[in-house]
Amino acid sequence: MTLNAIAAARQTTWRAPPSSAWVLALLAGLLLLGGCKSNDAQGRLTRLTPEALYERATKSLKNSDYQDAIRVYEALTARYPFTDQARQSRLDLIYAYYKNREKESALDAAETFIRENPAHPRVDYAWYLKGLVDFERTPNALERWMRVDLSQRPPVTARASFQAFRTVVERYPKSAYAADARRRMIYLRNRLANYELQVARYYIQRQAWVAAAQRAAQSIEQYDGAPSTREALEIMIRCYRQLGYAELVANSERVYRENFPEETGVIAPKHKWWKPWSRG
Repeated sequence: MTLNAIAAARQTTWRAPPSSAWVLALLAGLLLLGGCKSNDAQGRLTRLTPEALYERATKSLKNSDYQDAIRVYEALTARYPFTDQARQSRLDLIYAYYKNREKESALDAAETFIRENPAHPRVDYAWYLKGLVDFERTPNALERWMRVDLSQRPPVTARASFQAFRTVVERYPKSAYAADARRRMIYLRNRLANYELQVARYYIQRQAWVAAAQRAAQSIEQYDGAPSTREALEIMIRCYRQLGYAELVANSERVYRENFPEETGVIAPKHKWWKPWSRG
């Protein structure tokens, strides 16, 4: 093959890379096409009736397509805000946000619904969902295997969740969600009480006896009935002895004997109707 033939072959097979301007133009076209499709889809939503929109959103929610459910629910509440479907959509939207891990949106939607619809027949559901959003999980399989103690972690949102569930149990005792809310309250109560004891132990290590006694007493006062009550009383007795408070030591020991007699086991604290796990 001659040199001229080789040069000609190279010219026919080699292609210059696309210029940056050409690439940018291609990307712009794709974005424009995507935007057109999105606008077209949104336009189709605006042409649907409230019933059709709600049916579509509910179908997406049941199929776990939470992003699409959120999009359609939001379109429904924006276009038909005063319909029955829109009112129900505001509740369903809280759940969709929650399942889609959009915590802030779920909390904002729940608080808005509760504020604007205090007498709504399903406001208990909004309170329940509010509690679920802030509910702290139990240890997963790996954490259980490694014996991770979650009580040592600050309960950042546990208190808010506890109060939301408590609202369901106290204000709406016949609610379909009251039983589950009560069970979650038990877990959160024990979780919060354990954390207070973690703090009390920390103060004991530093011989901050007053602070340790205060945290132990706070654990008993706020989370009565928790399994950690016995240790909290023991911490109080120890701290009062270190401080030389004989009267407080005697009172704490009396309470300890009354609640934890060796011959009968643990005596439950005073009964509260919304805490059936305690006894009168």
